[in-house]
Amino acid sequence: MADFLLELRSEEIPARMQPKAAQDLERLFTAALKEAGVTADSIETHATPRRLALIARGLPAETAATSEERRGPRTDAPDKALEGFLRGAGLTRDQLEAREEKKGSFWYARLETPGRAMADIIAEAVPALIRAFPWPKSMRWGADSQSSESLRWVRPLEGIIALLGGAVVPFEIAGIASGRVTRGHRFMSSGDIEIAEADDYAEKLRAARVILSANERADSIEKGAKAAAAAAGLTLIEDRALLTENAGLTEWPVPLLGRFDEDFLDVPPEVIQLAMKSHQKYFSVADADGKLTNAFVCTANIEAPDGGTMIVAGNEKVLAARLADARFFWDQDRKVPLESHAGKLKDIVFHEKLGTVADKVERVAKLARWLVEEGIIPPLPRGEREQARAKLADQAERAARLAKADLVTGMVAEFPELQGLIGGYYAEAQGEDDAIAAAIRDHYKPVGQGDEVPTAPVTVAVSLADKLDSIVGFFGAGMEPTGSKDPFALRRSAIGILELATKNDLRFGLRKTLGIAAHEGSEDAGRKLGDFFADRLKVQQREAGVRHDLIDAVFALGGEDDMVRLLARVKALQAFMATDAGTALLAGYKRAGNILKAEAKKGDLPAAPDTLDYTPVPAEAALIAALDAAEPKAKTAVEAEDFEAAMTALAALRGPIDQFFDDVMVNEEGANRRAARLALLARITAAIRTVADFSRIEG
Repeated sequence: MADFLLELRSEEIPARMQPKAAQDLERLFTAALKEAGVTADSIETHATPRRLALIARGLPAETAATSEERRGPRTDAPDKALEGFLRGAGLTRDQLEAREEKKGSFWYARLETPGRAMADIIAEAVPALIRAFPWPKSMRWGADSQSSESLRWVRPLEGIIALLGGAVVPFEIAGIASGRVTRGHRFMSSGDIEIAEADDYAEKLRAARVILSANERADSIEKGAKAAAAAAGLTLIEDRALLTENAGLTEWPVPLLGRFDEDFLDVPPEVIQLAMKSHQKYFSVADADGKLTNAFVCTANIEAPDGGTMIVAGNEKVLAARLADARFFWDQDRKVPLESHAGKLKDIVFHEKLGTVADKVERVAKLARWLVEEGIIPPLPRGEREQARAKLADQAERAARLAKADLVTGMVAEFPELQGLIGGYYAEAQGEDDAIAAAIRDHYKPVGQGDEVPTAPVTVAVSLADKLDSIVGFFGAGMEPTGSKDPFALRRSAIGILELATKNDLRFGLRKTLGIAAHEGSEDAGRKLGDFFADRLKVQQREAGVRHDLIDAVFALGGEDDMVRLLARVKALQAFMATDAGTALLAGYKRAGNILKAEAKKGDLPAAPDTLDYTPVPAEAALIAALDAAEPKAKTAVEAEDFEAAMTALAALRGPIDQFFDDVMVNEEGANRRAARLALLARITAAIRTVADFSRIEG
């Protein structure tokens, strides 16, 4: 068994592409081995700014020879059928054997596949892998680039290492021959580095100031950045994504602490952090109280002779220019009231079928007010309700009218990620009520599951209205999500609506609210919307650990579109089904349902008799009494939304149902008796369906 090392060295690979490239390298190489009938003991891949590397361990020296017997056409088949079989098998007619079988005489061929040297397999697979590599963006270079058939790579490919058990696997692609030579750090190493085998690859690179492992580089950056901040009495603001990006930008990372002018701290901290992160890839630093300071950590890709003084000075200069731009936008945008910014929204198309952003703002403002006036926002204290609700409705409408105003500001043009957030700051600066500023800031939340869910009433009203408007608008225009495509993030908006409803205990009928949001819409769009929200609820609750079949069981009742009440019913059902009583009741329901279904299929399901012409046997009488007691209790409990009590009432049916099936013959002779007992089974299923359709429950 031998280990194989592959290195594909190039000019700088963008950091964002490196993790996926390492995964693709492993996937493609594994597929090539599988096609050759080979499996490696293990495969590891690495990416640095200047190389992709793969180490496959435990490869055989050669593949084993194989033998396969293949049956062909009948011996009396037409010549064309035989010729096709021979071509597929790569044989001649004299290599076939005729055999007599029960169904006639057939040609048989034995296919012998000799073993192949692992080096030959690799020499064939790697060039094909390189040409097929799925870079999201790639380029051609040099004189050969004039041909569309020339090699494409993310950046010009400079060298290839291919070593199997220490021996070079020879091949060539685009004039680059495989070998055992690589290069170290661009600035801290010079000359060729000769690799003997896979085991000394990482250490020889390290000696040449290249850390092969991306995780190790990230850990080194984190440790060094924290130490640099701590030395100044400060704390690093952790950002794992930024760590990963910096690890993809450096082969020998050296974190350094720098400073910027304290005057820039007048700009909102999120603006400063985003300017440092998005443009410069710097880490932010906080004081002991967690407040942003005028320090930052940059990651150099070199151990500078002066300890990094010049590097820090250069980064400080560049950052000062970036922050000056941010402060300019901050100062200029605040000179214009948000209402004036909002007036420009009429010039921005939201969608050609849904009008401008100003049109959307108008719809959202009216819907936000309606949500408050309708009482969907949680009730207010007694004695203050009408006055407080009117104020709340005014705040919700104003916040909605200003919520999108920051889209036309210079700050959002420079930093789109700040939309909403910066609008909240501008609202505060112009003296808007705190509730309005908060609603502007947070109205996009929650952005998908797991994000912070707003609870402030004004914010909830605007956020809910904004998401409802988007969903009904795009569905009404026939642009609902299909398959994996969701260009307008409507699934995310639906999850946001569900999170807002459940987190804030918002009691509203989804169908009515969607209808108000839509103003008018087709019946087909309404049906699709209902199904869409049902699917989103299943996804949301599956991730929360709720069984999908229990959600189906409650949805199947129909007419239930209060999300809070629906989920309360589902959770009570899940708790009940985890008990022995729940399991037994499910078995009884399904047994009763199956009998009724079978009789209905025969077309022989009689109506319930008005009176009984016989005396019920004890088990039958006990079940009737149990149903008489349980049905009203369950119904009352459901009306009171006490679903646990409803389950408890139905649990009392467990014993009588079991005894009924043990002691009673349902299809007994006598039309009145049979009809009464079938009606009793129908009562069982109807009583249980007051909480859920048990036919949808698995088990």
